[in-house]
Amino acid sequence: MGQAIAASQFTQHDFDEFSKRLRQETRLLERWFADGTLEDGEPTVGYELEACLVAPDMLPAPQVDALLKQVADPLVVPELATFNVEFNGTATRLQGNALSRLAGELTATLEQANRAGSGLQSRLTMIGILPTVRPEHLALDFMTPRDRFRALNARIFELRHGRPLQLLIEGRDRLDLEWRDVMLEAAATSFQLHLKVKPEESARVYNASKVVSGPMVAISANSPYLFGRDLWDETRIPLFEQAVSVGGPILQERANFGFRYAERSILETFRANFDRYPVLLPHLMDSPPERLAHLCLHNGTIWRWNRPLIGFDACGRPHLRIEHRVMPAGPSVADAIANAAFYFGLMRNLARDERPPESRLLFLHAQKGFYACARAGLAARIPWLDGQTLPVTRIIKDDLLPRARQGLAELGIDPAEREHWLGIIAERLETGQTGARWQRAWVERHQPDMVGLTAAYLAHQESGQPAHRWTLD
Repeated sequence: MGQAIAASQFTQHDFDEFSKRLRQETRLLERWFADGTLEDGEPTVGYELEACLVAPDMLPAPQVDALLKQVADPLVVPELATFNVEFNGTATRLQGNALSRLAGELTATLEQANRAGSGLQSRLTMIGILPTVRPEHLALDFMTPRDRFRALNARIFELRHGRPLQLLIEGRDRLDLEWRDVMLEAAATSFQLHLKVKPEESARVYNASKVVSGPMVAISANSPYLFGRDLWDETRIPLFEQAVSVGGPILQERANFGFRYAERSILETFRANFDRYPVLLPHLMDSPPERLAHLCLHNGTIWRWNRPLIGFDACGRPHLRIEHRVMPAGPSVADAIANAAFYFGLMRNLARDERPPESRLLFLHAQKGFYACARAGLAARIPWLDGQTLPVTRIIKDDLLPRARQGLAELGIDPAEREHWLGIIAERLETGQTGARWQRAWVERHQPDMVGLTAAYLAHQESGQPAHRWTLD
Protein backbone atom coordinates (compact mmCIF):
# COMPACT_ATOMS: atom_id res chain seq x y z
CA MET A 1 0.00 0.00 0.00
CA GLY A 2 2.99 2.31 -0.41
CA GLN A 3 5.26 4.71 1.43
CA ALA A 4 5.49 4.51 5.23
CA ILE A 5 4.52 7.51 7.35
CA ALA A 6 5.03 8.38 11.01
CA ALA A 7 1.58 9.60 12.05
CA SER A 8 -2.03 8.43 11.83
CA GLN A 9 -3.92 11.55 13.01
CA PHE A 10 -3.87 14.94 11.32
CA THR A 11 -5.09 18.50 11.86
CA GLN A 12 -6.58 21.00 9.43
CA HIS A 13 -3.20 22.73 9.41
CA ASP A 14 -1.64 19.49 8.16
CA PHE A 15 -4.11 19.34 5.27
CA ASP A 16 -3.60 23.00 4.36
CA GLU A 17 0.19 22.83 4.52
CA PHE A 18 0.32 19.55 2.64
CA SER A 19 -1.83 20.99 -0.17
CA LYS A 20 0.47 24.02 -0.34
CA ARG A 21 3.54 21.81 -0.67
CA LEU A 22 1.79 19.54 -3.16
CA ARG A 23 1.02 22.57 -5.35
CA GLN A 24 4.63 23.73 -5.11
CA GLU A 25 6.03 20.31 -6.03
CA THR A 26 3.59 19.89 -8.91
CA ARG A 27 4.76 23.22 -10.35
CA LEU A 28 8.36 22.11 -9.88
CA LEU A 29 7.64 18.92 -11.81
CA GLU A 30 6.14 21.03 -14.59
CA ARG A 31 9.43 22.92 -14.83
CA TRP A 32 11.37 19.67 -14.94
CA PHE A 33 9.30 18.50 -17.90
CA ALA A 34 9.93 21.81 -19.65
CA ASP A 35 13.69 22.09 -19.04
CA GLY A 36 14.79 18.48 -19.46
CA THR A 37 15.67 17.74 -15.85
CA LEU A 38 14.14 14.25 -15.95
CA GLU A 39 16.47 11.42 -16.91
CA ASP A 40 16.20 10.17 -20.50
CA GLY A 41 18.47 7.11 -20.38
CA GLU A 42 17.81 3.56 -21.55
CA PRO A 43 14.86 1.67 -20.03
CA THR A 44 15.20 -0.29 -16.82
CA VAL A 45 12.53 -2.52 -15.32
CA GLY A 46 11.49 -3.81 -11.93
CA TYR A 47 8.55 -5.40 -10.16
CA GLU A 48 6.54 -5.68 -6.97
CA LEU A 49 5.08 -9.05 -6.07
CA GLU A 50 2.52 -9.41 -3.29
CA ALA A 51 2.08 -12.81 -1.67
CA CYS A 52 0.08 -14.44 1.11
CA LEU A 53 1.42 -16.38 4.06
CA VAL A 54 -0.54 -19.57 4.71
CA ALA A 55 -0.47 -21.97 7.65
CA PRO A 56 -0.43 -25.80 7.32
CA ASP A 57 -4.25 -25.75 7.25
CA MET A 58 -4.00 -23.41 4.19
CA LEU A 59 -5.65 -20.54 6.06
CA PRO A 60 -3.95 -17.12 6.22
CA ALA A 61 -1.03 -17.04 8.65
CA PRO A 62 -0.66 -13.64 10.40
CA GLN A 63 3.11 -13.91 10.73
CA VAL A 64 4.44 -11.09 8.56
CA ASP A 65 6.38 -9.19 11.23
CA ALA A 66 8.16 -12.34 12.40
CA LEU A 67 8.93 -13.26 8.80
CA LEU A 68 10.35 -9.82 8.03
CA LYS A 69 12.64 -9.96 11.06
CA GLN A 70 14.09 -13.25 9.87
CA VAL A 71 14.44 -12.24 6.23
CA ALA A 72 15.95 -8.82 7.10
CA ASP A 73 15.87 -7.60 3.50
CA PRO A 74 14.87 -3.97 2.72
CA LEU A 75 13.27 -5.18 -0.52
CA VAL A 76 10.84 -7.39 1.44
CA VAL A 77 8.23 -5.23 3.15
CA PRO A 78 4.84 -5.52 4.88
CA GLU A 79 1.50 -5.04 3.21
CA LEU A 80 -1.96 -4.19 4.52
CA ALA A 81 -2.68 -7.46 6.35
CA THR A 82 -0.49 -9.38 8.75
CA PHE A 83 -0.60 -12.31 6.30
CA ASN A 84 0.56 -10.25 3.26
CA VAL A 85 4.11 -9.49 2.20
CA GLU A 86 5.59 -7.60 -0.75
CA PHE A 87 8.78 -8.47 -2.66
CA ASN A 88 10.49 -5.73 -4.66
CA GLY A 89 12.86 -6.40 -7.54
CA THR A 90 16.02 -4.44 -8.20
CA ALA A 91 16.09 -2.22 -11.29
CA THR A 92 17.41 -4.15 -14.29
CA ARG A 93 18.56 -2.96 -17.71
CA LEU A 94 16.25 -4.49 -20.32
CA GLN A 95 18.71 -6.30 -22.58
CA GLY A 96 20.45 -9.65 -23.03
CA ASN A 97 19.23 -12.19 -20.49
CA ALA A 98 17.46 -9.63 -18.29
CA LEU A 99 14.29 -11.70 -18.03
CA SER A 100 16.10 -14.75 -16.71
CA ARG A 101 17.91 -12.53 -14.22
CA LEU A 102 14.56 -11.21 -13.01
CA ALA A 103 13.32 -14.79 -12.66
CA GLY A 104 16.45 -15.78 -10.76
CA GLU A 105 16.15 -12.89 -8.35
CA LEU A 106 12.48 -13.55 -7.66
CA THR A 107 13.06 -17.26 -7.18
CA ALA A 108 15.92 -16.62 -4.76
CA THR A 109 13.89 -14.10 -2.75
CA LEU A 110 10.93 -16.45 -2.48
CA GLU A 111 13.18 -19.33 -1.43
CA GLN A 112 14.78 -17.16 1.24
CA ALA A 113 11.37 -16.10 2.54
CA ASN A 114 10.06 -19.66 2.52
CA ARG A 115 13.09 -20.83 4.52
CA ALA A 116 12.27 -18.15 7.07
CA GLY A 117 8.60 -19.08 6.95
CA SER A 118 9.26 -22.75 7.59
CA GLY A 119 10.27 -21.92 11.15
CA LEU A 120 6.96 -20.09 11.54
CA GLN A 121 4.92 -22.97 10.12
CA SER A 122 3.96 -20.88 7.10
CA ARG A 123 4.47 -20.87 3.33
CA LEU A 124 4.18 -18.21 0.69
CA THR A 125 1.46 -18.35 -1.93
CA MET A 126 1.39 -16.20 -5.08
CA ILE A 127 -2.25 -15.96 -6.11
CA GLY A 128 -4.59 -13.11 -7.01
CA ILE A 129 -7.07 -13.97 -4.24
CA LEU A 130 -6.35 -16.67 -1.68
CA PRO A 131 -9.30 -19.12 -1.95
CA THR A 132 -9.27 -19.81 1.80
CA VAL A 133 -9.50 -16.19 2.92
CA ARG A 134 -12.68 -15.67 4.95
CA PRO A 135 -14.50 -12.55 6.09
CA GLU A 136 -13.07 -12.89 9.58
CA HIS A 137 -9.53 -12.69 8.18
CA LEU A 138 -10.30 -9.28 6.68
CA ALA A 139 -10.94 -7.53 9.97
CA LEU A 140 -8.98 -4.72 11.61
CA ASP A 141 -7.41 -7.25 13.99
CA PHE A 142 -5.44 -8.50 10.96
CA MET A 143 -4.28 -5.04 9.84
CA THR A 144 -0.50 -4.64 9.87
CA PRO A 145 0.28 -2.20 12.72
CA ARG A 146 1.57 0.68 10.62
CA ASP A 147 0.45 4.31 10.83
CA ARG A 148 -0.10 4.50 7.07
CA PHE A 149 -2.71 1.76 7.08
CA ARG A 150 -4.61 3.12 10.08
CA ALA A 151 -4.59 6.62 8.59
CA LEU A 152 -5.82 5.41 5.18
CA ASN A 153 -8.65 3.50 6.79
CA ALA A 154 -9.75 6.48 8.89
CA ARG A 155 -9.51 8.99 6.04
CA ILE A 156 -11.41 6.89 3.50
CA PHE A 157 -14.30 6.44 5.92
CA GLU A 158 -14.17 10.13 6.81
CA LEU A 159 -14.69 10.92 3.12
CA ARG A 160 -17.50 8.35 3.09
CA HIS A 161 -19.08 10.14 6.09
CA GLY A 162 -18.99 6.84 7.95
CA ARG A 163 -21.06 4.98 5.37
CA PRO A 164 -20.03 1.31 4.90
CA LEU A 165 -18.45 0.11 1.69
CA GLN A 166 -20.71 -1.76 -0.70
CA LEU A 167 -19.10 -4.79 -2.33
CA LEU A 168 -21.17 -6.07 -5.24
CA ILE A 169 -19.65 -8.47 -7.74
CA GLU A 170 -21.83 -10.40 -10.15
CA GLY A 171 -20.10 -13.21 -11.98
CA ARG A 172 -21.00 -16.88 -12.16
CA ASP A 173 -22.18 -16.35 -8.58
CA ARG A 174 -23.19 -13.12 -6.87
CA LEU A 175 -21.51 -11.49 -3.87
CA ASP A 176 -23.27 -8.58 -2.18
CA LEU A 177 -22.19 -7.31 1.24
CA GLU A 178 -21.33 -4.26 3.33
CA TRP A 179 -17.92 -3.63 4.88
CA ARG A 180 -16.77 -1.07 7.46
CA ASP A 181 -13.02 -0.89 6.86
CA VAL A 182 -10.51 -1.11 4.00
CA MET A 183 -9.35 -4.63 4.85
CA LEU A 184 -11.14 -6.11 1.83
CA GLU A 185 -8.19 -4.83 -0.18
CA ALA A 186 -5.93 -7.29 1.65
CA ALA A 187 -7.61 -10.15 -0.21
CA ALA A 188 -6.21 -8.89 -3.53
CA THR A 189 -2.54 -9.53 -4.35
CA SER A 190 -0.80 -8.37 -7.52
CA PHE A 191 2.29 -8.58 -9.69
CA GLN A 192 3.10 -4.99 -10.60
CA LEU A 193 5.61 -4.11 -13.32
CA HIS A 194 7.73 -0.96 -13.40
CA LEU A 195 9.14 0.41 -16.65
CA LYS A 196 11.39 3.47 -16.65
CA VAL A 197 10.60 5.67 -19.65
CA LYS A 198 11.98 8.74 -21.34
CA PRO A 199 9.85 11.86 -20.78
CA GLU A 200 9.23 12.28 -24.51
CA GLU A 201 7.93 8.68 -24.75
CA SER A 202 6.04 8.58 -21.47
CA ALA A 203 2.62 9.55 -22.83
CA ARG A 204 2.86 6.95 -25.60
CA VAL A 205 3.89 4.20 -23.15
CA TYR A 206 1.18 5.24 -20.68
CA ASN A 207 -1.47 5.12 -23.39
CA ALA A 208 -0.19 1.83 -24.79
CA SER A 209 -0.33 0.36 -21.29
CA LYS A 210 -4.03 1.19 -21.17
CA VAL A 211 -4.62 -0.23 -24.64
CA VAL A 212 -3.16 -3.64 -23.69
CA SER A 213 -4.59 -3.80 -20.16
CA GLY A 214 -7.53 -5.95 -21.26
CA PRO A 215 -5.46 -8.61 -23.05
CA MET A 216 -2.90 -8.58 -20.22
CA VAL A 217 -5.65 -9.33 -17.69
CA ALA A 218 -7.16 -12.03 -19.89
CA ILE A 219 -3.91 -13.96 -20.37
CA SER A 220 -2.85 -13.63 -16.70
CA ALA A 221 -6.21 -14.08 -14.88
CA ASN A 222 -5.82 -15.90 -11.56
CA SER A 223 -8.58 -14.74 -9.18
CA PRO A 224 -11.92 -16.52 -9.74
CA TYR A 225 -12.96 -17.14 -6.11
CA LEU A 226 -13.75 -14.91 -3.14
CA PHE A 227 -15.40 -16.24 0.04
CA GLY A 228 -16.21 -19.44 -1.85
CA ARG A 229 -18.10 -17.59 -4.59
CA ASP A 230 -17.18 -18.12 -8.26
CA LEU A 231 -17.11 -14.60 -9.65
CA TRP A 232 -14.92 -13.04 -12.39
CA ASP A 233 -11.81 -14.60 -13.92
CA GLU A 234 -9.98 -11.64 -12.33
CA THR A 235 -12.21 -10.83 -9.35
CA ARG A 236 -9.32 -8.84 -7.90
CA ILE A 237 -10.18 -5.94 -10.24
CA PRO A 238 -13.69 -5.09 -8.94
CA LEU A 239 -12.69 -6.11 -5.42
CA PHE A 240 -9.85 -3.60 -5.22
CA GLU A 241 -11.84 -0.79 -6.84
CA GLN A 242 -14.70 -1.18 -4.38
CA ALA A 243 -12.46 -1.81 -1.35
CA VAL A 244 -10.98 1.71 -1.44
CA SER A 245 -13.99 3.61 -2.76
CA VAL A 246 -14.40 7.06 -1.19
CA GLY A 247 -18.05 7.11 -2.23
CA GLY A 248 -17.93 10.47 -3.97
CA PRO A 249 -17.91 11.57 -7.61
CA ILE A 250 -16.62 8.93 -10.02
CA LEU A 251 -13.76 11.24 -11.03
CA GLN A 252 -12.48 11.11 -7.44
CA GLU A 253 -12.47 7.31 -7.03
CA ARG A 254 -8.99 6.25 -5.98
CA ALA A 255 -8.74 2.94 -7.89
CA ASN A 256 -9.75 3.25 -11.52
CA PHE A 257 -8.83 2.62 -15.14
CA GLY A 258 -8.60 6.32 -15.80
CA PHE A 259 -10.87 8.62 -17.77
CA ARG A 260 -8.92 9.36 -20.94
CA TYR A 261 -5.58 8.91 -22.64
CA ALA A 262 -2.74 11.34 -22.05
CA GLU A 263 -2.98 13.93 -24.80
CA ARG A 264 0.44 15.59 -24.83
CA SER A 265 2.28 14.62 -21.68
CA ILE A 266 2.01 12.33 -18.70
CA LEU A 267 2.31 15.50 -16.65
CA GLU A 268 -1.45 15.79 -17.18
CA THR A 269 -1.90 12.91 -14.72
CA PHE A 270 0.04 14.64 -11.95
CA ARG A 271 -1.97 17.83 -12.52
CA ALA A 272 -5.15 15.76 -12.22
CA ASN A 273 -3.84 14.35 -8.93
CA PHE A 274 -3.71 17.86 -7.49
CA ASP A 275 -6.91 19.17 -9.06
CA ARG A 276 -9.19 16.18 -8.63
CA TYR A 277 -8.22 14.02 -5.68
CA PRO A 278 -8.64 15.05 -2.03
CA VAL A 279 -5.56 14.47 0.10
CA LEU A 280 -5.75 11.24 2.11
CA LEU A 281 -2.45 11.33 4.02
CA PRO A 282 -1.31 14.91 4.81
CA HIS A 283 1.94 13.76 6.39
CA LEU A 284 4.40 16.67 6.37
CA MET A 285 8.04 15.90 5.66
CA ASP A 286 11.27 17.85 6.02
CA SER A 287 12.50 16.88 2.56
CA PRO A 288 13.40 19.70 0.16
CA PRO A 289 10.87 20.37 -2.63
CA GLU A 290 13.27 18.75 -5.12
CA ARG A 291 12.58 15.34 -3.58
CA LEU A 292 8.85 15.68 -4.47
CA ALA A 293 8.06 13.84 -1.23
CA HIS A 294 4.50 15.15 -0.89
CA LEU A 295 3.73 14.69 -4.58
CA CYS A 296 4.91 11.08 -4.44
CA LEU A 297 3.00 10.33 -1.23
CA HIS A 298 -0.21 11.74 -2.72
CA ASN A 299 0.31 9.87 -5.99
CA GLY A 300 0.73 6.69 -3.95
CA THR A 301 -2.84 7.02 -2.65
CA ILE A 302 -4.33 7.04 -6.16
CA TRP A 303 -4.31 3.47 -7.42
CA ARG A 304 -4.77 3.76 -11.17
CA TRP A 305 -4.40 0.41 -12.91
CA ASN A 306 -1.65 2.12 -14.91
CA ARG A 307 0.10 4.67 -12.74
CA PRO A 308 2.94 7.09 -13.49
CA LEU A 309 5.63 7.31 -10.83
CA ILE A 310 8.55 9.60 -10.09
CA GLY A 311 11.73 7.95 -8.85
CA PHE A 312 15.29 9.04 -8.11
CA ASP A 313 18.56 7.33 -8.98
CA ALA A 314 21.53 6.97 -6.64
CA CYS A 315 22.73 10.44 -7.65
CA GLY A 316 19.36 12.01 -6.90
CA ARG A 317 18.36 12.58 -10.52
CA PRO A 318 14.61 12.15 -11.08
CA HIS A 319 13.10 9.79 -13.64
CA LEU A 320 9.68 8.63 -14.81
CA ARG A 321 8.29 5.11 -14.49
CA ILE A 322 5.04 3.52 -15.60
CA GLU A 323 3.60 1.06 -13.09
CA HIS A 324 1.44 -1.58 -14.78
CA ARG A 325 -0.81 -2.88 -12.00
CA VAL A 326 -3.39 -4.99 -13.79
CA MET A 327 -1.96 -8.49 -13.26
CA PRO A 328 -2.52 -10.82 -10.30
CA ALA A 329 0.25 -12.56 -8.42
CA GLY A 330 1.24 -16.05 -9.63
CA PRO A 331 0.57 -18.70 -10.61
CA SER A 332 4.35 -19.40 -10.75
CA VAL A 333 7.57 -17.46 -11.14
CA ALA A 334 7.73 -18.68 -14.74
CA ASP A 335 4.23 -17.32 -15.43
CA ALA A 336 5.00 -13.97 -13.82
CA ILE A 337 8.19 -13.38 -15.80
CA ALA A 338 6.51 -14.53 -19.02
CA ASN A 339 3.79 -11.94 -18.37
CA ALA A 340 6.50 -9.34 -17.82
CA ALA A 341 8.23 -10.27 -21.08
CA PHE A 342 4.93 -9.93 -22.94
CA TYR A 343 4.25 -6.49 -21.49
CA PHE A 344 7.75 -5.08 -21.95
CA GLY A 345 7.91 -6.25 -25.55
CA LEU A 346 4.51 -4.76 -26.29
CA MET A 347 5.47 -1.40 -24.83
CA ARG A 348 8.57 -1.16 -27.01
CA ASN A 349 6.56 -1.96 -30.12
CA LEU A 350 3.32 -0.07 -29.54
CA ALA A 351 4.89 3.10 -28.12
CA ARG A 352 6.92 3.47 -31.33
CA ASP A 353 4.29 2.37 -33.84
CA GLU A 354 3.86 4.86 -36.66
CA ARG A 355 0.12 4.71 -35.99
CA PRO A 356 -0.30 5.24 -32.25
CA PRO A 357 -2.69 2.59 -30.93
CA GLU A 358 -4.56 5.21 -28.92
CA SER A 359 -5.47 6.90 -32.22
CA ARG A 360 -7.05 3.63 -33.39
CA LEU A 361 -8.90 2.55 -30.26
CA LEU A 362 -11.26 4.88 -28.43
CA PHE A 363 -10.46 5.23 -24.76
CA LEU A 364 -13.96 4.05 -23.85
CA HIS A 365 -13.37 0.93 -25.94
CA ALA A 366 -10.06 0.23 -24.15
CA GLN A 367 -11.87 0.66 -20.84
CA LYS A 368 -14.71 -1.60 -21.94
CA GLY A 369 -12.23 -4.25 -23.05
CA PHE A 370 -10.39 -4.12 -19.74
CA TYR A 371 -13.46 -4.93 -17.67
CA ALA A 372 -14.70 -7.52 -20.20
CA CYS A 373 -11.38 -9.35 -19.91
CA ALA A 374 -11.40 -9.12 -16.11
CA ARG A 375 -14.85 -10.70 -16.12
CA ALA A 376 -14.47 -13.38 -18.79
CA GLY A 377 -10.72 -13.89 -19.16
CA LEU A 378 -9.74 -15.59 -22.41
CA ALA A 379 -13.42 -16.00 -23.33
CA ALA A 380 -13.82 -12.23 -23.73
CA ARG A 381 -14.51 -10.44 -26.99
CA ILE A 382 -13.26 -6.85 -27.08
CA PRO A 383 -13.02 -3.87 -29.44
CA TRP A 384 -9.63 -3.72 -31.14
CA LEU A 385 -7.42 -1.50 -33.27
CA ASP A 386 -9.02 -2.34 -36.60
CA GLY A 387 -12.46 -1.27 -35.39
CA GLN A 388 -13.77 -4.80 -35.00
CA THR A 389 -14.84 -6.61 -31.86
CA LEU A 390 -12.75 -9.77 -31.74
CA PRO A 391 -12.00 -12.69 -29.43
CA VAL A 392 -9.14 -11.64 -27.17
CA THR A 393 -7.42 -14.95 -27.95
CA ARG A 394 -7.24 -13.97 -31.61
CA ILE A 395 -5.93 -10.50 -30.73
CA ILE A 396 -3.17 -11.97 -28.58
CA LYS A 397 -2.17 -14.66 -31.09
CA ASP A 398 -2.35 -12.68 -34.35
CA ASP A 399 -1.39 -9.18 -33.23
CA LEU A 400 0.13 -8.91 -29.77
CA LEU A 401 2.49 -11.88 -29.64
CA PRO A 402 4.22 -10.87 -32.91
CA ARG A 403 4.49 -7.30 -31.61
CA ALA A 404 5.99 -8.48 -28.32
CA ARG A 405 8.58 -10.61 -30.14
CA GLN A 406 9.58 -7.68 -32.30
CA GLY A 407 9.71 -5.34 -29.31
CA LEU A 408 11.97 -7.63 -27.29
CA ALA A 409 14.25 -8.03 -30.28
CA GLU A 410 14.54 -4.25 -30.64
CA LEU A 411 15.42 -4.00 -26.95
CA GLY A 412 18.29 -6.43 -27.43
CA ILE A 413 16.82 -9.34 -25.51
CA ASP A 414 18.62 -12.55 -26.50
CA PRO A 415 16.78 -14.75 -29.06
CA ALA A 416 16.63 -17.75 -26.71
CA GLU A 417 15.19 -15.49 -24.00
CA ARG A 418 12.48 -14.19 -26.31
CA GLU A 419 11.43 -17.64 -27.42
CA HIS A 420 11.45 -19.12 -23.93
CA TRP A 421 9.40 -16.48 -22.12
CA LEU A 422 6.99 -15.63 -24.91
CA GLY A 423 6.71 -19.35 -25.59
CA ILE A 424 5.05 -19.69 -22.19
CA ILE A 425 2.47 -17.09 -23.23
CA ALA A 426 1.89 -18.87 -26.54
CA GLU A 427 1.47 -22.26 -24.85
CA ARG A 428 -0.86 -20.83 -22.22
CA LEU A 429 -2.91 -19.34 -25.02
CA GLU A 430 -2.91 -22.63 -26.94
CA THR A 431 -4.07 -24.69 -23.95
CA GLY A 432 -6.37 -21.98 -22.66
CA GLN A 433 -5.26 -22.80 -19.11
CA THR A 434 -4.70 -19.65 -17.10
CA GLY A 435 -4.51 -19.80 -13.33
CA ALA A 436 -8.20 -18.90 -13.12
CA ARG A 437 -9.21 -21.69 -15.48
CA TRP A 438 -7.06 -24.23 -13.65
CA GLN A 439 -8.71 -23.29 -10.34
CA ARG A 440 -12.19 -23.69 -11.79
CA ALA A 441 -11.28 -27.01 -13.44
CA TRP A 442 -9.90 -28.31 -10.14
CA VAL A 443 -13.13 -27.37 -8.35
CA GLU A 444 -15.24 -29.03 -11.06
CA ARG A 445 -13.33 -32.28 -10.50
CA HIS A 446 -12.90 -32.15 -6.71
CA GLN A 447 -15.90 -30.06 -5.54
CA PRO A 448 -15.65 -26.56 -3.99
CA ASP A 449 -13.09 -27.47 -1.34
CA MET A 450 -11.12 -24.23 -0.97
CA VAL A 451 -8.57 -25.79 1.39
CA GLY A 452 -7.92 -28.66 -1.02
CA LEU A 453 -7.75 -26.22 -3.94
CA THR A 454 -5.18 -24.05 -2.15
CA ALA A 455 -3.05 -27.06 -1.19
CA ALA A 456 -3.05 -28.39 -4.76
CA TYR A 457 -2.32 -24.94 -6.16
CA LEU A 458 0.60 -24.42 -3.78
CA ALA A 459 2.08 -27.81 -4.60
CA HIS A 460 2.03 -27.00 -8.31
CA GLN A 461 3.43 -23.52 -7.69
CA GLU A 462 6.34 -24.93 -5.74
CA SER A 463 7.12 -27.31 -8.62
CA GLY A 464 8.15 -24.27 -10.67
CA GLN A 465 6.11 -25.37 -13.68
CA PRO A 466 4.00 -22.75 -15.50
CA ALA A 467 0.24 -23.08 -15.02
CA HIS A 468 -0.54 -24.34 -18.51
CA ARG A 469 1.27 -27.58 -17.56
CA TRP A 470 -0.53 -28.11 -14.25
CA THR A 471 -2.63 -31.25 -13.88
CA LEU A 472 -5.80 -31.61 -11.78
CA ASP A 473 -4.37 -34.16 -9.36
